[in-house]
Amino acid sequence: MNNAERLLPLRNKEFRFFLGMRTSLTIAYQIQAVVCGWEIFKITNDPLSLGLIGLAEAIPAISIALYAGHLADKSNKRNLLLWTITGFLLCSIGLAWVTSDGFRSMQTDTMVVNLMYLFIFLSGFARGFYSPTGFSFIPQLVPRTQLSHATTLNSTFWQFSAILGPAMGGFLYAGFGISGAMMVVLFFSLAYLFSTANIGSKPVVQLGNKEPIGERLREGLRFVFSNKIILNALALDMFSVLFGGAVALLPVFADQILFVGPQGLGMLRAAPSVGAVITMSWLSLRHVPGKAGTTLMWAVACFGVSILLFGISRNFYLSLFLLFLSGAFDSVSVIIRANIIQLLTPDEMRGRVSAVNSMFIGSSNEIGAFESGVTARWMGTVGSVVFGGTMTLLIVGYTAVKAKKLKAFHY
Repeated sequence: MNNAERLLPLRNKEFRFFLGMRTSLTIAYQIQAVVCGWEIFKITNDPLSLGLIGLAEAIPAISIALYAGHLADKSNKRNLLLWTITGFLLCSIGLAWVTSDGFRSMQTDTMVVNLMYLFIFLSGFARGFYSPTGFSFIPQLVPRTQLSHATTLNSTFWQFSAILGPAMGGFLYAGFGISGAMMVVLFFSLAYLFSTANIGSKPVVQLGNKEPIGERLREGLRFVFSNKIILNALALDMFSVLFGGAVALLPVFADQILFVGPQGLGMLRAAPSVGAVITMSWLSLRHVPGKAGTTLMWAVACFGVSILLFGISRNFYLSLFLLFLSGAFDSVSVIIRANIIQLLTPDEMRGRVSAVNSMFIGSSNEIGAFESGVTARWMGTVGSVVFGGTMTLLIVGYTAVKAKKLKAFHY
């Protein structure tokens, strides 16, 4: 297959609007994450407060994920997506309000931080709906023959946005403060609303389905847990992200270890995505080398090594390079896992399976952030990251021994 065929999904106008929505939403989310994380750490000077950001978002996202997947499977996905991203917008408006100079002049720092946690918590519900709805919407926009390429392009655009967002967040915070940065977040919020509104309504996949919700949720869980390839791929990524994520502690590294300030924080946050977008762009034009399952395990192992070395680095540029490598290796596992789920999941179950995926992977980022904050309180910031990288390597070794079907899988 030539490169032109691999880029066929981009000829689809509605898929381009979907990518526009995905890009704008990701940039807004990443700017918001950088500036809110820095602001909370600046006020509290406590790494655990950074972990609590992840926990605040993860609890609602996990609690609503299965129901969101059920709803995505039996609802108009475009309309549900529109309501979901409106929820993101309202939470961003709330964060802009509580961090504004006028509001803060009348409140204590403790009240400001608590209200920031509240709006982050509420955004977790929107995120719980967004993951299964957006993931299961792609097959309604492109033919099945283009699905794996559309999935790779979707991941590539996400990573590209995740480069711009953190870098913009760091420089906006340094130049205009959190209030100016949040105004830019609201601008991108209007852009993702506009993009979604330009996607037409699609038929409901399971129109008229009267099956009890409890049985439908159990059916989605049974499918995932009975499919060893999907289950092992999800578990491997979940535990590697849970223990290997250093992103939550980057404000501490930027402020107290590498001494590079908010601009450096933006660059550190962007570095993994730079590695990821370059790797994904390359893979979007080629097939994943070797057996996909074996390649997945090697990629996660290399991710663990890069995180471990990042933990002990004291040089800003070396740290940037190691984070770049972590993103490159992580992107390989993201593409393989996404393709495994898309190719092995029936259309009528995509929402529920994606919901389980978001519970395994998406929220493990936030739970991992909490784990990092807690271990940083116990072991110190460096000890926490080194511990996480070591645990990732042990998990890969265990998976390589036990997950025979995943190891042999190819597509």
